Amino acid sequence: MLSAIVWNDIAFLLGALLLGGILTGLIAGMLGVGGGGVIVPILYEVFGMMGVDESVRMQLCIGTSLAIIIPTSIRSYRAHKAKGAVLPDVLKQWRVPAITGIIIGSAIAGLVAGWVLQVVFVVVIGALGLKSLLGRNDIRIAETLPGRGLMWFYGLVIGLASSMVGISGGGISTNFLLLYGVPIHAAVATSAGIGIFIPIPGVIGYAIAGWPHLAELPPLSLGYVSVIGFVMMAPISALVAPYGARFSHRLSRRHLEIMFGVFLLLIASRFVYGLLAG
Repeated sequence: MLSAIVWNDIAFLLGALLLGGILTGLIAGMLGVGGGGVIVPILYEVFGMMGVDESVRMQLCIGTSLAIIIPTSIRSYRAHKAKGAVLPDVLKQWRVPAITGIIIGSAIAGLVAGWVLQVVFVVVIGALGLKSLLGRNDIRIAETLPGRGLMWFYGLVIGLASSMVGISGGGISTNFLLLYGVPIHAAVATSAGIGIFIPIPGVIGYAIAGWPHLAELPPLSLGYVSVIGFVMMAPISALVAPYGARFSHRLSRRHLEIMFGVFLLLIASRFVYGLLAG
């Protein structure tokens, strides 16, 4: 018989994963991101309670986050596409370089220490949050999107950063598009599409990279991908994502930016605290 304390711990973990799935879906739909900024910190705390070693915990969070993002991003993208706001030519230009970047990033993440990934997470998420919160959309590189070469480079950066942070790349691609005068709702909708093809190669890469460390990982882990985390969070986040997408089209551009910025800075501050305390 399991003790009452054990059952309470299990209930807490399940509740945290369920809440995380709901938040992930809402944020993915509203902001065109896969929700990795929510998934990673929640899983980080959950896996910490499960006793996962610090040397592999961040890698496990990122790999699992990428897996959870896949169904969520698909439903979020479909909801935005129904509104007619997606820029399909941008998705075509970014597909190959983004996949290339995430394969390279996954390989790097499997070799570096967990704290390195936390620092990368803070820098990327914090920079995106600050830019959105300041609302400096008057900053423009140009009024039209750049040529094929520079777009290829941006796609590579999106994939590389996404694989090392555990996000779909939506937040990064949104800001790239805004720098070239793309309206916020079109940028968010197009960025939602990035999450369809970025996470899959990342999941495969993290599964392979974590295979030698199975003894240090929780049960039912495929390398650095937790099946338990995926099963608990992915269905509910995918179910909720379309509601967030519909809600986003009722908000002004500035409201979306503020929500996005505050959300990302709160997440980044949590990891800054953890790095300093550790």
